[in-house]
Amino acid sequence: MRVISGSARGLKLKSPKNMDVRPTTDRVKESLFNIISDRVMESFVLDLFSGTGSLGIEALSRGAERATFVDASKSSMDIIKENIQKARVNDRSELILSDSISAVNKLGVRRDKFDIIFMDPPYLKNFIEKTLVEISKREILEEDGIIIVEHDIKDEVKDNIEKLEKYREKKYGNTMISFFAWED
Repeated sequence: MRVISGSARGLKLKSPKNMDVRPTTDRVKESLFNIISDRVMESFVLDLFSGTGSLGIEALSRGAERATFVDASKSSMDIIKENIQKARVNDRSELILSDSISAVNKLGVRRDKFDIIFMDPPYLKNFIEKTLVEISKREILEEDGIIIVEHDIKDEVKDNIEKLEKYREKKYGNTMISFFAWED
Protein backbone atom coordinates (compact mmCIF):
# COMPACT_ATOMS: atom_id res chain seq x y z
CA MET A 1 0.00 0.00 0.00
CA ARG A 2 1.49 3.30 -1.11
CA VAL A 3 0.74 6.94 -1.82
CA ILE A 4 0.04 7.10 -5.55
CA SER A 5 0.53 10.76 -6.44
CA GLY A 6 1.48 14.19 -5.15
CA SER A 7 4.03 15.34 -2.59
CA ALA A 8 4.29 11.92 -0.87
CA ARG A 9 4.20 9.91 -4.12
CA GLY A 10 5.61 6.40 -3.78
CA LEU A 11 5.67 6.42 0.02
CA LYS A 12 4.90 2.98 1.45
CA LEU A 13 2.28 3.20 4.19
CA LYS A 14 2.27 0.99 7.23
CA SER A 15 -0.66 -1.40 7.50
CA PRO A 16 -1.67 -3.73 10.32
CA LYS A 17 -0.41 -7.29 10.41
CA ASN A 18 -3.87 -8.69 11.24
CA MET A 19 -6.91 -8.61 8.99
CA ASP A 20 -9.07 -6.36 11.20
CA VAL A 21 -8.35 -3.53 8.76
CA ARG A 22 -8.93 -3.95 5.04
CA PRO A 23 -7.03 -1.13 3.29
CA THR A 24 -8.29 0.23 -0.01
CA THR A 25 -6.27 -1.37 -2.80
CA ASP A 26 -3.97 0.83 -4.87
CA ARG A 27 -6.02 0.05 -7.99
CA VAL A 28 -9.29 1.20 -6.41
CA LYS A 29 -7.63 4.24 -4.81
CA GLU A 30 -6.02 5.31 -8.09
CA SER A 31 -9.31 4.99 -9.98
CA LEU A 32 -11.20 6.83 -7.24
CA PHE A 33 -8.75 9.74 -7.21
CA ASN A 34 -8.86 9.95 -11.01
CA ILE A 35 -12.64 10.44 -10.71
CA ILE A 36 -12.40 13.17 -8.04
CA SER A 37 -9.08 14.76 -9.10
CA ASP A 38 -10.61 18.20 -9.79
CA ARG A 39 -12.13 18.36 -6.28
CA VAL A 40 -9.10 17.52 -4.12
CA MET A 41 -6.93 20.66 -4.30
CA GLU A 42 -7.48 22.90 -1.22
CA SER A 43 -10.36 20.70 0.00
CA PHE A 44 -11.27 19.84 3.57
CA VAL A 45 -11.41 16.06 3.88
CA LEU A 46 -12.97 13.71 6.44
CA ASP A 47 -11.66 10.13 6.44
CA LEU A 48 -14.18 8.06 8.46
CA PHE A 49 -13.30 4.47 9.42
CA SER A 50 -9.83 5.53 8.30
CA GLY A 51 -7.95 2.32 9.21
CA THR A 52 -4.47 3.20 7.92
CA GLY A 53 -5.31 6.76 6.84
CA SER A 54 -4.55 5.87 3.23
CA LEU A 55 -7.40 7.87 1.63
CA GLY A 56 -6.91 11.01 3.70
CA ILE A 57 -3.14 10.92 3.23
CA GLU A 58 -3.58 10.48 -0.53
CA ALA A 59 -5.85 13.56 -0.55
CA LEU A 60 -3.31 15.59 1.46
CA SER A 61 -0.49 14.45 -0.85
CA ARG A 62 -2.56 15.72 -3.80
CA GLY A 63 -3.10 19.16 -2.28
CA ALA A 64 -6.04 18.92 0.14
CA GLU A 65 -5.93 21.73 2.69
CA ARG A 66 -6.75 19.61 5.73
CA ALA A 67 -7.81 16.07 6.67
CA THR A 68 -9.57 14.75 9.75
CA PHE A 69 -9.02 11.04 10.42
CA VAL A 70 -11.57 9.11 12.49
CA ASP A 71 -11.25 5.55 13.71
CA ALA A 72 -12.51 3.70 16.79
CA SER A 73 -9.42 1.49 17.07
CA LYS A 74 -6.45 2.67 19.12
CA SER A 75 -4.08 0.43 17.13
CA SER A 76 -5.41 1.87 13.84
CA MET A 77 -4.97 5.38 15.22
CA ASP A 78 -1.33 4.58 16.08
CA ILE A 79 -0.77 3.41 12.48
CA ILE A 80 -2.47 6.53 11.08
CA LYS A 81 -0.28 8.74 13.28
CA GLU A 82 2.85 6.97 12.03
CA ASN A 83 1.71 7.20 8.39
CA ILE A 84 0.90 10.93 8.51
CA GLN A 85 4.32 11.59 10.08
CA LYS A 86 6.06 9.54 7.34
CA ALA A 87 4.08 11.48 4.70
CA ARG A 88 4.98 14.76 6.45
CA VAL A 89 1.35 15.92 6.59
CA ASN A 90 0.84 15.99 10.38
CA ASP A 91 0.54 19.81 10.37
CA ARG A 92 -2.58 19.48 8.19
CA SER A 93 -4.09 16.49 10.00
CA GLU A 94 -6.44 15.98 12.92
CA LEU A 95 -6.93 12.57 14.52
CA ILE A 96 -10.11 11.64 16.38
CA LEU A 97 -10.23 8.33 18.26
CA SER A 98 -13.96 7.66 18.20
CA ASP A 99 -16.75 5.71 16.56
CA SER A 100 -18.11 7.38 13.43
CA ILE A 101 -21.46 8.51 14.88
CA SER A 102 -19.92 10.23 17.92
CA ALA A 103 -17.27 11.83 15.72
CA VAL A 104 -19.84 13.17 13.25
CA ASN A 105 -21.84 14.55 16.21
CA LYS A 106 -18.73 16.28 17.57
CA LEU A 107 -17.85 17.73 14.16
CA GLY A 108 -21.43 18.97 13.77
CA VAL A 109 -21.32 20.70 17.15
CA ARG A 110 -18.06 22.38 16.08
CA ARG A 111 -19.78 23.35 12.81
CA ASP A 112 -17.02 21.76 10.74
CA LYS A 113 -17.77 21.32 7.03
CA PHE A 114 -16.07 19.01 4.56
CA ASP A 115 -15.73 19.05 0.79
CA ILE A 116 -14.96 15.33 0.59
CA ILE A 117 -15.97 12.64 3.07
CA PHE A 118 -14.46 9.18 2.65
CA MET A 119 -16.20 6.25 4.34
CA ASP A 120 -14.63 2.80 4.32
CA PRO A 121 -16.55 0.95 7.05
CA PRO A 122 -16.20 -2.74 7.80
CA TYR A 123 -18.05 -4.64 5.10
CA LEU A 124 -21.53 -6.08 5.73
CA LYS A 125 -21.88 -4.55 9.22
CA ASN A 126 -24.68 -2.00 8.55
CA PHE A 127 -22.61 1.10 9.33
CA ILE A 128 -23.29 2.90 6.05
CA GLU A 129 -26.89 4.07 6.42
CA LYS A 130 -26.54 5.06 10.11
CA THR A 131 -23.45 7.12 9.35
CA LEU A 132 -24.96 8.81 6.28
CA VAL A 133 -28.09 9.69 8.28
CA GLU A 134 -25.91 11.35 10.92
CA ILE A 135 -23.85 13.23 8.31
CA SER A 136 -27.09 14.54 6.80
CA LYS A 137 -28.60 15.56 10.15
CA ARG A 138 -25.40 17.27 11.35
CA GLU A 139 -24.89 18.94 7.95
CA ILE A 140 -21.11 18.52 7.97
CA LEU A 141 -20.96 18.15 4.17
CA GLU A 142 -20.39 21.37 2.20
CA GLU A 143 -23.19 22.38 -0.14
CA ASP A 144 -21.28 21.11 -3.20
CA GLY A 145 -19.42 18.37 -1.30
CA ILE A 146 -19.34 14.64 -1.97
CA ILE A 147 -19.32 11.49 0.13
CA ILE A 148 -17.49 8.45 -1.19
CA VAL A 149 -18.45 5.12 0.37
CA GLU A 150 -16.38 1.99 -0.23
CA HIS A 151 -18.38 -1.17 0.47
CA ASP A 152 -18.92 -4.79 -0.45
CA ILE A 153 -21.15 -5.41 -3.47
CA LYS A 154 -23.47 -7.33 -1.10
CA ASP A 155 -23.94 -4.30 1.20
CA GLU A 156 -27.37 -2.77 0.64
CA VAL A 157 -26.92 0.92 -0.03
CA LYS A 158 -30.08 2.90 -0.76
CA ASP A 159 -30.19 5.55 -3.48
CA ASN A 160 -31.56 8.18 -1.08
CA ILE A 161 -30.68 8.51 2.61
CA GLU A 162 -32.12 11.51 4.44
CA LYS A 163 -31.19 14.52 2.24
CA LEU A 164 -28.38 12.65 0.48
CA GLU A 165 -28.63 11.06 -2.93
CA LYS A 166 -26.44 8.46 -4.61
CA TYR A 167 -25.41 9.82 -7.99
CA ARG A 168 -22.79 7.31 -9.12
CA GLU A 169 -21.51 3.78 -8.47
CA LYS A 170 -18.37 2.05 -9.66
CA LYS A 171 -17.62 -1.65 -9.23
CA TYR A 172 -14.16 -3.19 -8.74
CA GLY A 173 -14.46 -6.96 -8.28
CA ASN A 174 -16.28 -7.46 -4.95
CA THR A 175 -15.80 -3.80 -4.00
CA MET A 176 -18.29 -1.06 -4.82
CA ILE A 177 -17.72 2.68 -4.58
CA SER A 178 -20.91 4.74 -4.11
CA PHE A 179 -20.87 8.52 -4.50
CA PHE A 180 -23.35 10.70 -2.59
CA ALA A 181 -24.16 14.41 -2.63
CA TRP A 182 -26.97 16.61 -1.36
CA GLU A 183 -30.26 16.10 -3.22
CA ASP A 184 -31.04 18.72 -5.85
